[in-house]
Amino acid sequence: MEPLIKHGPFFKDLDTNSSCLSKCISSEQKKDFLKTYCLKSLFLGIAFLGIGLWAWNEKGVLSNISSITDLGGFDPVWLFLVVGGVMFILGFAGCIGALRENTFLLKFFSVFLGIIFFLELTAGVLAFVFKDWIKDQLYFFINNNIRAYRDDIDLQNLIDFTQEYWQCCGAFGADDWNLNIYFNCTDSNASRERCGVPFSCCTKDPAEDVINTQCGYDARQKPEVDQQIVIYTKGCVPQFEKWLQDNLTIVAGIFIGIALLQVRWLSWEMVPWESPHQDRCFA
Repeated sequence: MEPLIKHGPFFKDLDTNSSCLSKCISSEQKKDFLKTYCLKSLFLGIAFLGIGLWAWNEKGVLSNISSITDLGGFDPVWLFLVVGGVMFILGFAGCIGALRENTFLLKFFSVFLGIIFFLELTAGVLAFVFKDWIKDQLYFFINNNIRAYRDDIDLQNLIDFTQEYWQCCGAFGADDWNLNIYFNCTDSNASRERCGVPFSCCTKDPAEDVINTQCGYDARQKPEVDQQIVIYTKGCVPQFEKWLQDNLTIVAGIFIGIALLQVRWLSWEMVPWESPHQDRCFA
């Protein structure tokens, strides 16, 4: 008996439809995964934006928009607004694009994600090549915020958390607090905190359950040997460098994981999506 030879228009259409079916299944899975990812990004973006706007409303910024520029230092609320805004845009474009099969929104999602990936890659290369410049910018950034320590409660909490977590004081040392009008050691300074440091610079006593917010008073008037007993004398920039070296594997793993996830999405987006006016096969 002769074997059945698959030829003719019927078998040709059957082979084409089988290939088409496999592509459709792959693209449907891609759409479902994209919608799940983008929904999470969308809801997280809304949550971050909500927290940021709530914080600004509590500080009265929304009722007086011009006060945004009044703060001399960095307002941590911007982190929530910027991150939330980026996540919302990505989530909205991805979800609506996948649900409505809108090629414009899907291309926008791909391009926007590609720009973020390029900026992350550029920042990583520049940080590695210009390490000294980055250190100088970090020193300038911290000292600029030391000047504005009392101007914003969110900034104050951020500085206190940083100094407590890394067990540091100032950018390169406790004397950096001379930049703040309340802590400097000048004779014209009538503040009770003169020649002191914030409580977050104080070494912690495990036996104390209540934080002593006055522990940094007059701390810098003492000899350096005595200062090391009462406060942290190392700066936050060298402590951050030490922390980065000790946790380099974890930090590198997180960044590589994020980069691989973005590369995966970008490679998937190279596969064209179907048009609403075409048949159901993702060619």
